[in-house]
Amino acid sequence: MINFHRVELACSIYEKGAYPRLLPEVALVGRSNVGKSSLINRILGRKSLARVSASPGKTRSINFYCVDEKMYLTDLPGYGFAQVGFEEREKWRRIIDRYFAADRDLRVVIMLVDIRHDPSREDCRMVDYLCSLGVDFLIVASKADKLSKKAAEENCRRIAEVLGVDSVILPFSARSGEGAATILDIIKERCDVDYGEN
Repeated sequence: MINFHRVELACSIYEKGAYPRLLPEVALVGRSNVGKSSLINRILGRKSLARVSASPGKTRSINFYCVDEKMYLTDLPGYGFAQVGFEEREKWRRIIDRYFAADRDLRVVIMLVDIRHDPSREDCRMVDYLCSLGVDFLIVASKADKLSKKAAEENCRRIAEVLGVDSVILPFSARSGEGAATILDIIKERCDVDYGEN
């Protein structure tokens, strides 16, 4: 059984640096300011473990959050923020490429998109990239509390259409907690750990 409340930032890796030891791993990807840090905080039951910024493009490292020394939640730099220069965007791309080329025990990638908008060109490229790597991934539509249930369902169908996937898009709200339990169940299943009552 894993102690879900025992979590710490194991390390932050920039363009170069050694990754932490191998453990089952769940990676999070998505555009800048899509809510990856908020998702981490919500599913870990913490208010400010992952830093939430009002300014897109602030996460410039891979952040490895170690849960009970049994698994990692790994937050990759956000992509697609136009106000960041080309050189900086290329640096982020190299960081992400290096991560996926590493021999990690990656169980699933959680890709976040904003439920209020059609996926961007960068989102479509990320789906193609993940498919080319053959990794298992889940698409989560964040900020679901901003829409009615009917509108959220319609937008999730639209997101799947634009991304060209036949999988279900999972609505999620860091504010209300919608979708958090499902995400935890998926992490539990893929990482083969038992959260028990934690």
